[in-house]
Amino acid sequence: MNKIGERLYNGIIKENPTYVLMLGMCPTLAVTTSAINGIGMGLSTTLVLVMSNMLISALRKVIPDKVRMPAFIVVVASFVTIVQFLVQGFLPSLYDALGIYIPLIVVNCIILGRAESYASKNPVIPSIFDGLGMGLGFTIGITIIGAIRELIGSGAIFGYQLLPLADESTNTFGYTPVSIFILAPGAFLVLGFVVAIMNKIRSGAAKRGVKITPPQGCLAGDCASCANKCSAASDANDDNASDEKSKE
Repeated sequence: MNKIGERLYNGIIKENPTYVLMLGMCPTLAVTTSAINGIGMGLSTTLVLVMSNMLISALRKVIPDKVRMPAFIVVVASFVTIVQFLVQGFLPSLYDALGIYIPLIVVNCIILGRAESYASKNPVIPSIFDGLGMGLGFTIGITIIGAIRELIGSGAIFGYQLLPLADESTNTFGYTPVSIFILAPGAFLVLGFVVAIMNKIRSGAAKRGVKITPPQGCLAGDCASCANKCSAASDANDDNASDEKSKE
């Protein structure tokens, strides 16, 4: 598989940020009351991911290592502001629905994680497609959750009424919405069921001999195998600080 295809496959399937890495849970649970909210949030995040990965990769040899995280945040915040103005100007109804969660893209773990673990260490083109893959994986993940919640909670998908609703005034039989699914508990229920199904599929594939590579490094909480060695560096700094204090 070529480098570009590998980055897309990695973000959409292998290390899907929603179902495998379990990142970005705040917008995943908060804005997925409908499929249109999910796809709107996902595409906004995808745009920020692609643009921030591109710029951070282009500047990776210029940004000093000691200030890389503040620099990453400034880059991400700039693109988030641009996306926020675009959504507010051209899609005001979506902007009202997403609300505060558009500015909060700045602190989304997916974006900072990809900037730190991939874009800051790789060329521009692979970094762009890494951001695109992760963004599409996130978009697909939260859109599926939003569609399930909207269908069960209101009988509609993308605003189109698929299941005719019951009408007591005319004694018309139809679907009775389960309103809990468009409330906060519904997000946890749907996410839990979808992740359980994904884990079942992955375990079944592993039993059939398909190689399933678990996520590694910072994003998976596996500090021992982290290529950045940030944990080891932190421990070394702590040891040096302790030595200096003891000398004093």
